[in-house]
Amino acid sequence: MSNPKGFSLIELLIVVAIIGIIGAIAVPNLLQSRAAANEGSAIASVRNIITAEVTYFSTTGGGKYGDLAKLKTAKLIDDVLGSGGKDGYTFATPTGDGATDDFTVTAVPTTVGKTGFRGFFGDATGVIRYSADGSAPSAASSALGK
Repeated sequence: MSNPKGFSLIELLIVVAIIGIIGAIAVPNLLQSRAAANEGSAIASVRNIITAEVTYFSTTGGGKYGDLAKLKTAKLIDDVLGSGGKDGYTFATPTGDGATDDFTVTAVPTTVGKTGFRGFFGDATGVIRYSADGSAPSAASSALGK
């Protein structure tokens, strides 16, 4: 009498099929979770830029707000955020001579739907606003937390 050891081909195929089904269910949820985490990071980064702008205005700027380069040079934001991109989002402040009487900051996903779903906007009021379609929002956009 023979005593076979190991798994049959059918058993292995069933296991592979089950793993494939689980993967097909889990991957979209993981991608959506990543986009949500990127949005949370973007909101925190907009808040950090607003705080840095107010600090720059009060200390280094001599009554003027600075762009990302000025904030980075003054060491009020880190080099990653100062480069204009972080965690799947692109950040922008008005540029020019680097010092303005007012400021806005926008954060838009680099790839809408993949790195994030919403765009964010902040200004001197401290209110962070968003657009649901990932475009650059404005002061007229909906406020977070309403």
